[in-house]
Amino acid sequence: MNHLTSAQVLNRAWLYCTVFLTGAAVMVIELLGTRLIAPFYGASLYVWTSVISVTLIALALGYFVGGRWADRAKKTGLALIIGLSGLLTLLIPWLTAPVLLATDTMGLRMGVFISTLVLFSPSLIMLGMIGPFAVKLATASLDGIGAGTGSIYAVSTVGSVIGTLFLGFYLFPQVGSREIFIGLGIALLILAAGVAYFERKRIRLMVALPPIAVLLVIGIILLPRVADSAHRVAGNHSNHIQFERESLYGWVRVIDKPEENFRLLTVDASTIGAATISHGENVLTYQRIVDILPALTPHIKRALLIGQGAGHMAMTLKNHGIVTDTLEIDPAVAEAASQYFGFTPTGQTIIGDARYEIRKLTNTYDLIILDVFTGGSEPVHLLTVETMAQLRSLLSGHGLLALNFVAFFEDGKNKALASVAKTLAQVFTHQQVFISEPDTEFNDFVFLAANRELELKTEAMSAAQSDWLVKRRIAVDPALGVILTDNLNPLEMLQIRKSEQYRRLIVELLGIDYFIR
Repeated sequence: MNHLTSAQVLNRAWLYCTVFLTGAAVMVIELLGTRLIAPFYGASLYVWTSVISVTLIALALGYFVGGRWADRAKKTGLALIIGLSGLLTLLIPWLTAPVLLATDTMGLRMGVFISTLVLFSPSLIMLGMIGPFAVKLATASLDGIGAGTGSIYAVSTVGSVIGTLFLGFYLFPQVGSREIFIGLGIALLILAAGVAYFERKRIRLMVALPPIAVLLVIGIILLPRVADSAHRVAGNHSNHIQFERESLYGWVRVIDKPEENFRLLTVDASTIGAATISHGENVLTYQRIVDILPALTPHIKRALLIGQGAGHMAMTLKNHGIVTDTLEIDPAVAEAASQYFGFTPTGQTIIGDARYEIRKLTNTYDLIILDVFTGGSEPVHLLTVETMAQLRSLLSGHGLLALNFVAFFEDGKNKALASVAKTLAQVFTHQQVFISEPDTEFNDFVFLAANRELELKTEAMSAAQSDWLVKRRIAVDPALGVILTDNLNPLEMLQIRKSEQYRRLIVELLGIDYFIR
């Protein structure tokens, strides 16, 4: 039985520690990559697909190049590779703005992929090279190559798991994504200096340290510029940011445009609330239907609003004496609504993902408003037959579901609109569809669904309210759509054009600098 000497134990310990830490770094870059891209391109499936694909491509290249480098390198080692990965990681926040601006004209899918490739693949390739190099150092003979290789990649994978959990459960809720990237770059540069010391028996310290020292100096020189890049980007506009916070779900901002007298509540590139600065009046046209809903469903006592936004719809229902429970996934949105839009809850305030939280609700509602399908990424899990069935189970016998959806009209032949109608028809026997701005192609569409007839003229409704509905009622052919289910939901693909158009409108309104962080 072979016994390891203390020197061999120490050698393996620093090697395993190195692959553990660099394995964690890979996952930090992969996960945080979506947060740097999301304010500009959204947090859609395409962003995640691009980041995961680029990570795999970069690691594959890193494994290939790292293996060849390990076999041929005589005067360089792990320290140089780690140092280069640290410097390249440190550059990511600095390069984000110019790279995103350069890919802006490429469209959603290609723009996301190219940006991700340029920003993250250099550092990920270097991190991918560490594995083969570490295997070379860990295996002194062919007899131990299997165990050595398995141990190196097992430790690296454990590092990735720990890094993922630490980032998602602790670090990211406390520290911004840009700051984490900067900290990670510095940590890798420091790790490189430590590894150079441990590699001194293979590579003389006076040979290994100068390149690391050069990288450290470059990193120190660049650090102030990287740290200041966010402030320089944020300062290139004439509007006023009243509130800004990076949450787990996106960049939440309250933005004032004094010249136009309105205030916006945005999450990344999606506007979820808007009001006048002078009087706090809601300016989103589609939400005017909320004032009419009590006349469509007499004796409403309790409502559920999913997607609180600025809270205007709940406040409108309050004026009708209706108690409204609100469900909002992002606590930063709830905070901004209370501080800057005067929202005060009348019922239970629930913070969490709707699909999870609605399973725990015990109240019966006369009205449920689902307002989460705005201009940003589609939360497709909230528009399926299964979700609609869950919501129907919470409705009273005369209850009403109202769902807002942003899309192109296309004479009622838009496949996404048709798919919403077809999905609702699987659960509700009756529905009506209304367009927010008649004679406008790109629009908000409000679906009303119930298991009873929906009369557009009732005794409780004024002539003006009835006329507002009748003028906006449209026909959507469900036969053109597909049934959206948990198993098959192509909504994001159907809404690519919508996402690109909405983003163009927001850029025209606020300027492109608002979506670069």
